[in-house]
Amino acid sequence: MGPCLPAIDDVAAAADRIKGILRPLTVIDADADLVPDAEIVLALEFLQHTGSFKARGAANLVVALVQARRMPAAGIVSATGGNADIGFAWAAQRLGIPATVFLDRSTPSARVERLRSLGAEVHVAGATKADTLQVARRFQEQTGAIDAYTHDDTLTCAGAGTILLELAAARPMLDTVVCAVGAGGMFSGIAAVADTLGIRLVGAEPEGSQALHAALAADAVLEVDIDSIAAESLGAPRVSPAALAWAKTTDARSVVVDDGAIVHARLQLWQRHRIAVEYGSAVGLAAVLTGAYRPRPAERIGIVLCGANTDPADLIDN
Repeated sequence: MGPCLPAIDDVAAAADRIKGILRPLTVIDADADLVPDAEIVLALEFLQHTGSFKARGAANLVVALVQARRMPAAGIVSATGGNADIGFAWAAQRLGIPATVFLDRSTPSARVERLRSLGAEVHVAGATKADTLQVARRFQEQTGAIDAYTHDDTLTCAGAGTILLELAAARPMLDTVVCAVGAGGMFSGIAAVADTLGIRLVGAEPEGSQALHAALAADAVLEVDIDSIAAESLGAPRVSPAALAWAKTTDARSVVVDDGAIVHARLQLWQRHRIAVEYGSAVGLAAVLTGAYRPRPAERIGIVLCGANTDPADLIDN
């Protein structure tokens, strides 16, 4: 049995569920000389609730479970250690259900307090992420809470896919969309829409965290080593089977960029547009600036800036 792929109908259903809950996508034109041979538009998804695209998939999952009366009294549990935890906590608070988050002891205190401010019950348990996941699984088994991250990949991916529905509506003549790839949830949802609308999809990854690129080379999901400045948001050791399947069955391109290019692209976004994003969000632009993805003349490219949960201190001009 193959992976469960999000389809365009799943994304359309997600758009209906989360309408009025999520912030509409803001789209702006990049400076004309940023990439002289192409027309670049920036999808400012980092303006979403919680500062990342994760709010879309989280809201779609929680609303679907509530509507189907399948949400247990214990609510949801999450232990990703990343932006997904924040998205699930926000969605749970928005829908009035309990959320429990488990984190390892290396988690910054600011992230712990942010999750608590969103109404989540936070437990700092375990020296490593693996230890924390085991504690979270025991909690799930004892309480019946739903593991928000793994319960239904189709719902979370489809929620993320609504980004391209809104981007294509704002820019109907779009040729290509470029998005960063971590575990591949956003990539899978966007792929379902891109395939239907005839938009080329480019998945961009850091050289030090290239789970999709490596999986395509091996024709199989495999574990990769993680060593990148963008690892906090794109540090998935393996890509989802759905993302690999979509990359193989569509006209998707997979490209990688080094950390230096990511740092440069992030600075360009700040210096030219006063946009402060996390390193992972700059990977898509880095792919175009370096020529890892080389645009055709006058190609109309949308770049998804997917998160801004970052410390902007290193962007301040001297």
